[in-house]
Amino acid sequence: MYKDTNIIGIINLNDDSFYRHSRVENEDSFRARAASMFSDGADIIDIGACSSRPGSVYPGETEEWKRLRPVLGVISSDFQDCSFSVDTFSSEIVRRCYDRIGPFMVNDISAGEADGRMLDTVAELGLPYIAMHSRGNGRTMDSLCTYGDVVADVKDYFRAFGRRAEEAGVEDWILDPGFGFAKNVRQNLEMLARLGEFKELGKPLLVGISRKRMVWEPLGLTPDSCLDATLALEGQAVLQGAAYLRVHDVAACRNYLGTIL
Repeated sequence: MYKDTNIIGIINLNDDSFYRHSRVENEDSFRARAASMFSDGADIIDIGACSSRPGSVYPGETEEWKRLRPVLGVISSDFQDCSFSVDTFSSEIVRRCYDRIGPFMVNDISAGEADGRMLDTVAELGLPYIAMHSRGNGRTMDSLCTYGDVVADVKDYFRAFGRRAEEAGVEDWILDPGFGFAKNVRQNLEMLARLGEFKELGKPLLVGISRKRMVWEPLGLTPDSCLDATLALEGQAVLQGAAYLRVHDVAACRNYLGTIL
């Protein structure tokens, strides 16, 4: 089962992501970090130019592109045979990235809701797509955690998304339940405990829980001190069928999964 799980390494191009060690400052540090992650066993590297943590504010497409453009040049020159995803909810950013580096995976935390052109753009370019469940934005998500049954409600959301994706012509998509996005700690842990229920929707599952509040807060830790707890929960996610893990610590994750599974 472990060998079927893809590890996605996280590189942030902004200065305010919640885990400071995920950030890079320039093209040289990006090049070194990406090379290290691939050497450590990353299958894909996810690059994001804007923080989506609680309290964050989207700086706009102009700033997002300003941060992305330099590293796209590094990708096209140094990592032509490697796989990347771009964390964005802007269809214009998707087009610009495609023009620079060709095919990549789109990681959209809004599942197409933030930009009505996103699904059509993804279908037109023939790109694989990660659809994540969320509510609101960085400023409002923590106030939008009311569910009847969080797993049932998120499954209903993806059933509706599946219809939208089919209408747009998007067939190759991955389901991300959105741990930490408009869910409190209890709801996140319940989703993880019942992760296998999402498999009935017939799509590969992506789990992104690395160093998030659901991991460290119940234990009285911090994002910097919760690696062991993160690995334990990621192992549980793989046992329940996660096809993708989005992680900060590629080597540690790969070594841990190889040991226990």
